Amino acid sequence: MPIRIFIIALLAAALLAVGESRAQQTPAQPNPLDVVPEKMPFDIPYGPGISAEEANAVIQAAAAEAKKHDWKLNIAVVDSGGNLVAFERMDGAQLASIAISEHKARAAAIFRRETKVFENGIQSGLNYVLSLDGVIGSRGGIPLVAGGKLIGAIGCSGGTGSQDEVAAKAGAALVNK
Repeated sequence: MPIRIFIIALLAAALLAVGESRAQQTPAQPNPLDVVPEKMPFDIPYGPGISAEEANAVIQAAAAEAKKHDWKLNIAVVDSGGNLVAFERMDGAQLASIAISEHKARAAAIFRRETKVFENGIQSGLNYVLSLDGVIGSRGGIPLVAGGKLIGAIGCSGGTGSQDEVAAKAGAALVNK
């Protein structure tokens, strides 16, 4: 019995020594947050909010793209301040995605970037993104920029993230030229 204890202790010490040497060999990864960009990223000035008429046209373009593929989506358009201007729930779209489509649109407007940026950041290990108020780490939110100014954003939800993004981009193409 004492020999077993001795062997187990010896193995444990060997494993500990191997773990320590590996830890010492692994170089520290640079923190991507330490990079200081020359210019402010996503520096799009806020403009006047999108009109209801234009918001509805954006929704119809997104819905037309979704119908081509038989996707059932919720589609929201917000103004430059993130306030809901227009919304459509396509027949059969899942109820949980109503709020998600609005959240995607609002995040894209107030942060002035596609929500895919947050998704990419989270997937690459920049988990601090999750601590920011109003963030949604799922693609399908696209800013609407006219005349170089942000006038609102579209958010689609109900399909996969990639389906939501395709439909949102189709709607945004009416404004983003």
